[in-house]
Amino acid sequence: MEISRKSENPAVSVIIPAFNRAWCLEATLQSVLDQTFKNFEVIVVDDGSTDGTPDLLRQFPQVRFHRWEDNRGVSAARNLGIEMARGEWICFLDSDDRWAENKLQVQVNWMQTHPECRACYTDEIWIRNGVRVNPKNKHRKYSGDIFQQCLPLCIISPSSIMMRASVLETIGGFDAELAACEDYDLWLRLASRYPVDFIPEKLIIKTGGHADQLSQKFRGMDRFRVYALEKILKVDTLSPQQRAWVLEALIENCSILNIGYNNRGKHEEARLYEQAAEHYRRVLDQKEIEANATQPFKKEMLLHALED
Repeated sequence: MEISRKSENPAVSVIIPAFNRAWCLEATLQSVLDQTFKNFEVIVVDDGSTDGTPDLLRQFPQVRFHRWEDNRGVSAARNLGIEMARGEWICFLDSDDRWAENKLQVQVNWMQTHPECRACYTDEIWIRNGVRVNPKNKHRKYSGDIFQQCLPLCIISPSSIMMRASVLETIGGFDAELAACEDYDLWLRLASRYPVDFIPEKLIIKTGGHADQLSQKFRGMDRFRVYALEKILKVDTLSPQQRAWVLEALIENCSILNIGYNNRGKHEEARLYEQAAEHYRRVLDQKEIEANATQPFKKEMLLHALED
């Protein structure tokens, strides 16, 4: 993915994927247009909406808008936005989230005063079914080398990230094969290579609890994490310590899936994940990280993660 930047281009590209989000997209867009930092472009990729999303977007002529007739998924939509982007820095915003008015200004200031920084993210406010809720301790944010902390769960909200466009040229975009946890997959690739700075200001408002969220749509999210973890094992830039952490995460996730599928009476799938956990435990115990850990347990593991 080659990205050309010119001096007359906007400093920041804001990429918003949308699918049937006419009910909330106006507030999302307005939170971007109200930013105190003004040197940005907004790109919305309508992923085949069948509601009033296209009509709503026509009310915002300042927005760069691309529409697909068919639904291709959030990763494909974000990736098209990346290809369209002209900014030096890339931000993503989920169509049901909103930004504090100084979000871009704070992050641009950080990136300008820390030229070595490739990516930064912010703290967040959580709203579930209209009620503000407090994140649990497991959702604690970290700064710097956060690869190990990214393995158990996704600690970076897509709506909070700002990264240099050049980073995406190196690590690639979102995996369009993943129906969920596509952000977890990208953050693993990002954090395995670069420090990620955390800005402890609540600059985004995340809303949840509605039925069309991916986390509500799919059960057994750990299988998507297994897919992403097996992918990252094949990256030749991982250190031995990073590989060991990935193996530990695979053992934990496969064990959880084994229990879950057994409880649901899906014993064939349960046995597959039990065998996978045993395989990765042997590799870790035998300290054969360099020699054996670059291959997934079975091709079926990757394929199974893509099935619902």
